[in-house]
Amino acid sequence: MAAPLLEEDLRALLDVERRGREDQLKARVVVTQQQATEAESQLQELQQQSSQIESSASTLASVVASRFSSLAQALEKRKALTLRSIEQAKKQVLGQALNEIQRLTGHLEALSQYDHSVQELLGQVDDHIFFQGLQQLSEPVESLGPPTALQWDEEQQLNNVNELLSPLCELLLEDKPSRVAGKAAQAGPVEALGPPPPVPSTMCPLRKKLWQNYRNLTFDPDTANQYLYLSHEDQQVTHRFQAQSPVRPGSFELWQVQCTQSFQTGQHYWEVRASEHSVTLGVTYPKLSRRKVGNHTDNIGRGPYSWGLCIQEDSIQAWHNGKAERLHGAPGLLLGIDLNLTSGCLNFYSLEPRTERLHTFYAVFSQPLFPVFWLLEGRTLTLCHQPEAKLPPGPREEASALC
Repeated sequence: MAAPLLEEDLRALLDVERRGREDQLKARVVVTQQQATEAESQLQELQQQSSQIESSASTLASVVASRFSSLAQALEKRKALTLRSIEQAKKQVLGQALNEIQRLTGHLEALSQYDHSVQELLGQVDDHIFFQGLQQLSEPVESLGPPTALQWDEEQQLNNVNELLSPLCELLLEDKPSRVAGKAAQAGPVEALGPPPPVPSTMCPLRKKLWQNYRNLTFDPDTANQYLYLSHEDQQVTHRFQAQSPVRPGSFELWQVQCTQSFQTGQHYWEVRASEHSVTLGVTYPKLSRRKVGNHTDNIGRGPYSWGLCIQEDSIQAWHNGKAERLHGAPGLLLGIDLNLTSGCLNFYSLEPRTERLHTFYAVFSQPLFPVFWLLEGRTLTLCHQPEAKLPPGPREEASALC
């Protein structure tokens, strides 16, 4: 009777083991099904996002293409109008020139005829004929007076183009991208990227890129106002309360000084450190007046031939052609100026505590540009030099410790 009991016990043990194994397999099937459901859900979500991105990109491309098409049409229209305006101005001036030429030609002919009559009369031997001819001789030809000045101003024509293109350039080169409205909004909200974290100016990639076009500049003593003192091989200027030199023929009547170097092509970058605010940085054509005009303390940006950034304790203003634009921000005392003559951009940067663009001017620069500066009493400006800068050649050891 013992053997049958052993078989029953063994089968019972096998049944228990099988049920345990089956329960494990069923649990694994449940987990696998859950994973499959989750994967299918993620797949559907990813496909839906891909479809939305594709639709958004297609809509965005359509909107951008339409904008560029409209922009191209507007530019062509503006181009035609501007060229027509230049042509009309040219015709008007050339018409004035033609009238002046005809007037001068007629005057020369009248003078020639009068001279011929006088010569014939002087050669007459017979007194009777001489006095008779003298009575018939007409009055001398009257003087024409000064010629009429031709009203042709190339600078004004370029200024008109600058005023037309500057707002457009600002829109195209704006740092912050605009949001696309319309159907693109149907693709769902897109999280906007926040501003980049502050980067120390000594490590800033933008500043390192600007250094590729670094220029070592020097102040021009012949342009310095008599209250400005130049030192450190003309790389530092200080406004003192007593005159430092007699007035020179080419010096500014205002508290201004110009650099020796000028630029007409390419891209150039320089940096300047101010001891305090209440300074103006800018660039100018050679024809900037040395005399005071109006009630302004400086003339940088007050006319069409210069562009300036006026930095006061409580405000920043961008000046050009007598118009000021109030800016936001609190610039440091280390400042950078980037002049790109190829693209027609003049950028001003604050370099401390981080590199930050303060303002950009857009213009068609047609003449050499000189860096120019104004500073209040007691202020000091230092042109920072980099040992490997391209202009002027060679490092200056004394200036390397200034910045």
